Amino acid sequence: MKCLKFLSIPVCSVFLLMGFIYYFTLFIFIEDWVGLQSSAGTLNALIFTLIASLCLFSFSACVLTDPGHVPYSYVPDVEGNDASDQESLNNSSQLRQCDKCCAHKPPRAHHCRICRRCVLRMDHHCLWINNCVGYWNYKAFFILVLHATVASVYSMVIIICCAFQKNWDFGGRIPLKIFYAVSGALMVALSGTLGTLLGWHIYLITHNMTTIEYYEGIRASWLARKSGQIYRHPFDLSAYKNITMVLGPNMLKWLCPTATSHLKDGMNYPTSHDS
Repeated sequence: MKCLKFLSIPVCSVFLLMGFIYYFTLFIFIEDWVGLQSSAGTLNALIFTLIASLCLFSFSACVLTDPGHVPYSYVPDVEGNDASDQESLNNSSQLRQCDKCCAHKPPRAHHCRICRRCVLRMDHHCLWINNCVGYWNYKAFFILVLHATVASVYSMVIIICCAFQKNWDFGGRIPLKIFYAVSGALMVALSGTLGTLLGWHIYLITHNMTTIEYYEGIRASWLARKSGQIYRHPFDLSAYKNITMVLGPNMLKWLCPTATSHLKDGMNYPTSHDS
């Protein structure tokens, strides 16, 4: 049943775009630049094929991996009345009710109107992967954006190098010039878009936020300033701890989208108040 997620127009469009970029980068631009049979051409083809394969693997992991849902048996753990004020504040944040599911929500879980369920540590619903980006597939999504950015920049550099080594004249070969211009513009736009998205999620990871929590934090910060207080995101521990909570403690496994053994149940998260 999971494979049915691939039967989506946006998902198929991503596959077609990957195949198109891979084809014209290798068999048109690298071939035209240094030749695929040369040592430089073979090396560039192998590197780009490796990056493209990692993109494809990460994309498949994003589509197929369940982001995590709230179990029907979930009941928030509420301590007794003798708890401190700070503990009471933390407990009150756990008493979150979903009006649509008619059930309790753990911290950082949100209801997705498209998936029609509450998703653990929901970041957003992504049309291009036909899935929510949540607790279990956020790492795969981040690695996908990283690899896709590297692949786009790599392809863009190859196109630019190929264009500069050509001896362009102002005569014929108009279709070839149009193809170069369109391909270059496509890769510049794609590299800029993916690079911006990568930078955004690097910011979120280093602050241990989701996209939803970022916009919730804007309002919380505004309310805190009105009352003369300072708002701090409660799950922001430190840059390194925030990174390891998403990518894992083993740096050798950071670029593997399916290395998620460090993840727990997604029901509880350490906060800055715990320390």
